[in-house]
Amino acid sequence: MNAPEEARRPRVVIADDQELVRTGFRMILTARGIDVVAEAADGAEAVAAAVLHRPDVALLDIRMPVMDGLEAARRILAQAPGCRVIMLTTFDLDQYVYAALSAGASGFLLKDVTSAHLAAAVRLVDTGDALLAPSITRRLVERFAAGAPHPSGDEPSRLHRDLAPLTPREAEVLSLLGRGLSNTELAGELTLSESTVKTHVARIFAKLNLRDRAQAVVLAYETGLVTPASER
Repeated sequence: MNAPEEARRPRVVIADDQELVRTGFRMILTARGIDVVAEAADGAEAVAAAVLHRPDVALLDIRMPVMDGLEAARRILAQAPGCRVIMLTTFDLDQYVYAALSAGASGFLLKDVTSAHLAAAVRLVDTGDALLAPSITRRLVERFAAGAPHPSGDEPSRLHRDLAPLTPREAEVLSLLGRGLSNTELAGELTLSESTVKTHVARIFAKLNLRDRAQAVVLAYETGLVTPASER
């Protein structure tokens, strides 16, 4: 028999250049049964900690000295397989988040997140799901997938995956994923069982080499499968 989900203690690295933020997050997560295995004050320290400790989840501030959170996310995802990344931001439309999602981050949180939401987000991402705040994420993806300039002057990495391997049904599922629908909502929309929906989603991820739903949303917009107009 598998151990109950609550028994699992995700291992987390927290990276933020503000010590008070790191301390507050560590206290919250520890109190809720989540192990903080390391803290980092900049992006370079975060990468080193992730490679050394192999955490399940890395919480990365987007703006940090030495190396920003975006570059740290790219390196962690490349050098610490199995680690998932949640970006931390002060503003709900931080332009760097789109590039982070494209690079494989599993979502983002505002720094004023409640303690319950913070712990729930870490556990959600640890299970392999993506952390999507639909209204914020869709606005963000719409803006930058449409070609808005990146504030740093650099073009964010784009997925540019070929959708040809998908069956018509899988393309339909991906378009609904791009609109932010959950598996339950997908099942209702398509009149399918949730297990069938999960099978479709798994096949889409495998065929397109997607990490999770966050990348699926980005891809759906970048390929034109979903457009801002179709959201209305």
